[in-house]
Amino acid sequence: MLPKKLTKRLDERNAKNALRTLKTQNDLVDFASNDYLGFAMSSSIFDQAHQILTQNTLHHNGATGSRLLTGNHKLYIETESFLARYHNAESALIFNSGYDANIGFFSSVPQRGDMIFFDELIHASIRDGIQMSHAKSYKFKHNDLEDLSKKFEQLTSKNEEHQHSGDVYVVTESVFSMDGDSPDLKEFVNLSKTYGFFLIVDEAHATGVFGANGVGLLQQLEVEQEVFARIITFGKAMGCHGAAVLGSKILQRYLVNFARSFIYTTGLPVHAIATIQAAYGELQRTDETKKLMENIRYFRQKLKDYQIASLCIDSNSAIQCCIISGNEKVKKIAQGLQKKGFDVKPIMSPTVPLGKERLRFCLHSYNSKEEIDEVLKLLATFV
Repeated sequence: MLPKKLTKRLDERNAKNALRTLKTQNDLVDFASNDYLGFAMSSSIFDQAHQILTQNTLHHNGATGSRLLTGNHKLYIETESFLARYHNAESALIFNSGYDANIGFFSSVPQRGDMIFFDELIHASIRDGIQMSHAKSYKFKHNDLEDLSKKFEQLTSKNEEHQHSGDVYVVTESVFSMDGDSPDLKEFVNLSKTYGFFLIVDEAHATGVFGANGVGLLQQLEVEQEVFARIITFGKAMGCHGAAVLGSKILQRYLVNFARSFIYTTGLPVHAIATIQAAYGELQRTDETKKLMENIRYFRQKLKDYQIASLCIDSNSAIQCCIISGNEKVKKIAQGLQKKGFDVKPIMSPTVPLGKERLRFCLHSYNSKEEIDEVLKLLATFV
């Protein structure tokens, strides 16, 4: 039995054709996963991770406890030092997932009396972390620096008599997960300097994709040193698991002491950390990032060729979205593509705003030109 209120919520979602269900993996052509470089299926990375464990005589299945108790094995220290060097940061602190990293950071860093400004399309994990914070939070229009400035000035002008003395945090993503677009990060940096904001950027969908050897979009733009904190994750292009907060050494020390999702959880097992090391080794050896970029360019060109570019959000990332309003309609078209052998997922409300339902194409280095051509030809026919 389920309480009546909960049953009602399920019934309402089902009536809107928006009920989520778990599905097993399929053998369709992959235009749905976050495995942008094919690393999640890489036997080379799998074998290299095993070799790292063997070389370090590590044969553990679990971490045995939180990192503050018994779970802080030596691979953690090696990997965090490597990540800091690779991403040009003072320090890196590994969390069990991107969700844990965002929950831990935003629930502990902004304090009572502080303000947080966040993009209206920010990831759910950041919103959840912000809700756990004692700071006041305000959203600004998507990628809109003018709206951010306006809201900040309006709020601070109201408090002229009682001058705002708290810190101000601004958070955005370098690549947005549901739109695939990017903000003007250089201008966000400039604005943060002007007002004294602490800028945080989630690079989940940019890590492994942008920049030399997949260092991310901020490093590609050479502004990483101007950002207070970066969140990188390993479950997308890196094909493994976990996340890290990049920032100063004093920030790392603070998170170790106050980020509850770090303190009160069992650490990642040694195999997960070895896999992160192996994935970064593969990233430096292969040209998968280059192949991915070629496929992104090809996809964008074929959208124009089939005259459906107007349906799609402008994006240079691996995430390409075509807006098809209505849960029923977008679901039906997705099912049509799936019946033809292509795994394209519908993104429905309430995950995205009502009327902004879409087909979300995730591109990969291993998608062939023929597959891209065929799936877009079918889409053009269906719409």
